[in-house]
Amino acid sequence: MRFQCLVCLLLTALAYGQAAPPATPPAAGAKAEQSASAATGKAPEVKVGPDDAVITLKGFCADATQQGDACKTVISRAQFEKLAEAVQPGMSPAIRRQVANNYSRMLRMSTAAEKRGLDKGPRFDEKMNLARMQILSQELSQALQEDSGKVTDGDIEDYYKKNAPSYEQATFMRIYVPRAKQIVNPVVRPKAGTKASAKTTANQAPTEAQQKAAEEAMKKVAADLRARAVKGEDPDKLQKEAYVAAGLPGSPPNTKMEKVRRATLTNQQAVMDLKPGEVSEVISEPNSGHYIYKLVGKETLSLETVKPEIRKTISSQRYRDSWQGFQGNVDLNDAYFGPTRNPAMPPPPRGAKPPAQQAEDPD
Repeated sequence: MRFQCLVCLLLTALAYGQAAPPATPPAAGAKAEQSASAATGKAPEVKVGPDDAVITLKGFCADATQQGDACKTVISRAQFEKLAEAVQPGMSPAIRRQVANNYSRMLRMSTAAEKRGLDKGPRFDEKMNLARMQILSQELSQALQEDSGKVTDGDIEDYYKKNAPSYEQATFMRIYVPRAKQIVNPVVRPKAGTKASAKTTANQAPTEAQQKAAEEAMKKVAADLRARAVKGEDPDKLQKEAYVAAGLPGSPPNTKMEKVRRATLTNQQAVMDLKPGEVSEVISEPNSGHYIYKLVGKETLSLETVKPEIRKTISSQRYRDSWQGFQGNVDLNDAYFGPTRNPAMPPPPRGAKPPAQQAEDPD
């Protein structure tokens, strides 16, 4: 049937685009194992033979001479599972039922469309060409995923050796100093005989000079606290003083940071190079404040510990790299398409897993 390609494409969209509905309580008299399989989302034990019918379309048959009960189309378990596995391996029972219902409907509709001659003409041919391209793109994406997942122990060991600093894990005591001291200007009182308003009774906003002075004050506090941390004063005590100096209410943050990796420190990764007991320089972040680190201890995670992480990283990177050859290098006529406003990496074909998800899947 010429609609086979389009049917497969639409079933793929269904299988990847819909989630299984929540399990519902079994009907009265239903077997316990049926309830358990619905709750877990796993397929029940198969008690249907490969040649047994799983879909029967009544009143629909290829032979126009057949009438009544004789006119029916039967699809066996083996035939349906061949289709289901091509669409999405390991399909859940809920999605499998949806696919069966949609497949039955499309069989009827596609046959009716062919009788009308809707499978003839340039528009149909163009849609079939597009459907073929989409399916081929999806198959290629799946092949690229499988290729990227073939990560050997040797690959993992080489990556570990080349990126050893990434697998260091440290414990710090960190002091956070707010960027500026709180400024509380006096309330503006209305003049005698004038009516008070929300504007005249509000606190005056800090002036630019006041804001600059408040920031400079906290810079000096940060430098002083850093010098005292170098001399061995308790970081928790210094953290409390930082909050008091800034005029902030509430409890200051906890200074202890455990199991810190280089990648989690973003712009402050240099502190991973400290020696145990050493205190960093004051690290100033324009939008947040000042940070002072004291390294308590550091270790390098073993290869066995980070092996799954490295496998995911390599697989994800390979998948992204394999996509590069299919991206960009295209000139579009802006006079026709309009200017590009927010260029972004085009998504993979429908049904393809994104690199991050692929990286999380086991081999």
